[in-house]
Amino acid sequence: MSFGEAIKTVFRKYAEFTGRATRPEFWWWALFNLLVAAALNFFNVIRIGDNAYLGSLLAGVWGVAVLLPNLAVTVRRLRDAGYGWGHLFWILVPIAGIFVLIAFLAQPTKPVVPTTTAATA
Repeated sequence: MSFGEAIKTVFRKYAEFTGRATRPEFWWWALFNLLVAAALNFFNVIRIGDNAYLGSLLAGVWGVAVLLPNLAVTVRRLRDAGYGWGHLFWILVPIAGIFVLIAFLAQPTKPVVPTTTAATA
């Protein structure tokens, strides 16, 4: 998956928490998010008010705007790596939590295990 395809896919599935997200989809999205936030922070040379800067305001608005797509692609990526969505709460553990979550998100795709039903058994 290319950079552009990953961005289109995440925006197309912006609120879809089902399914799976491949490693390239997630990490290209993370890079795109980082680049946009960094670019918006360049506007910090423009002061608005006494203690506020335009770049910080724009980066904050961007963060709120992509909160749902970030959560959705992260949940899909965790599922693709074989983990449940509850592992997203590792982010709440100071310092170590981010490293644990990154390790989970960096895992390769786990194959889907077909479930058996009582009707087929």
